[in-house]
Amino acid sequence: MGRQDLRCPLGCRAAHRRQSSTQRSVAYYRTAEGQEKKKLQNGKRRPEKPADLVGKGERATCDAALVVYVAMVVSLIEGRRVGEEEIRELWARAVRQHRMARRRRIDYVLNYVKNDSS
Repeated sequence: MGRQDLRCPLGCRAAHRRQSSTQRSVAYYRTAEGQEKKKLQNGKRRPEKPADLVGKGERATCDAALVVYVAMVVSLIEGRRVGEEEIRELWARAVRQHRMARRRRIDYVLNYVKNDSS
């Protein structure tokens, strides 16, 4: 008579498999063991330097000495006085943008600045 476990040939089997996988994952990470494992996995992530993101939608903070240095360099390049607050605003706007590829945030910002200045 034929197999009854093949499901629809239009891709429903793959969709059902993904949905089941997601349900298993969600159920596991809701357990105490899963939460502990997820905490360890998240702890292995590299911290973003020099900018530490405060929270979604909030401004990025960075080292005060770095801001002073960048303000001085930009002032020399542009031939006008660039204030620290302007640098902080530019930095926050650049860090907030969505990345085009999987790169560290600072690499994206530096690449953006390099390409934008030409």
